[in-house]
Amino acid sequence: MSNSTSNDNHYAIEAKNLNIYYGDFLAVKDVNFQVKKQKITAMIGPSGCGKSTVLRSFNRMNDLVSTARAEGSVLYHGKNIYDPDVDPVEVRRRIGMVFQKPNPFPKSIYDNVAWGAQINGYQGNMDELVEESLRGAALWDEVKDKLNKSGFSLSGGQQQRLCIARTIAVKPDIILMDEPASALDPIATLKIEDLMQELAKDFTIIVVTHNMQQAARVSNFTAFFNLGEDRSGVLEEYGVTSEIFTNPKKKTTEDYITGRFG
Repeated sequence: MSNSTSNDNHYAIEAKNLNIYYGDFLAVKDVNFQVKKQKITAMIGPSGCGKSTVLRSFNRMNDLVSTARAEGSVLYHGKNIYDPDVDPVEVRRRIGMVFQKPNPFPKSIYDNVAWGAQINGYQGNMDELVEESLRGAALWDEVKDKLNKSGFSLSGGQQQRLCIARTIAVKPDIILMDEPASALDPIATLKIEDLMQELAKDFTIIVVTHNMQQAARVSNFTAFFNLGEDRSGVLEEYGVTSEIFTNPKKKTTEDYITGRFG
């Protein structure tokens, strides 16, 4: 998956004229936006406007829905990930996903982190990789003495950080996060937010969130999605987070951010 372009220096991934259907229903219409490398981009908007659908299109997770199909392109290193010669499993190795609800495997903490590296044929020192990944997810100090315990023995916030450790262990370029803190308490949420900002030094992060304060706190860029007149999701406005929140170009963006609808 090479085919680099000059844009490659700036953008981690780029949607061009992206339409996503579920059966005959056009869920997301004509999305165009470029995600800057090693930045945090937040996707906000009312329920049902296609934020998660767009997020999942960035690593072909929608392929797992039998009725879903995408038209247009999603460029990664200058290559459309929907081209017939692209292996979606390889796409998902390079573009990892952290889900809304923590989903550790029914395995030990150690094996949760090691699993992805093992199936990808990792040849290095697994103990070092597990420690490095858990440190990267700000979890090592809390679990280093109980690595053989089940991942389910951890609290919700710890389970989510375990899932992040599992994601970064396979060394992706991009981490997609679908409301990663919505099931967590405020303290665990702040830990995830701090972690996101730390991870953005090494990874590009795209996060879907319903939490306006969270988007304002953690992201560099914000994409506001809304429902069009035909009930399809559209990208209404996209820009630097501080500008979107203090001086949006569109009235609908302002109305959403100030809580008038959503």
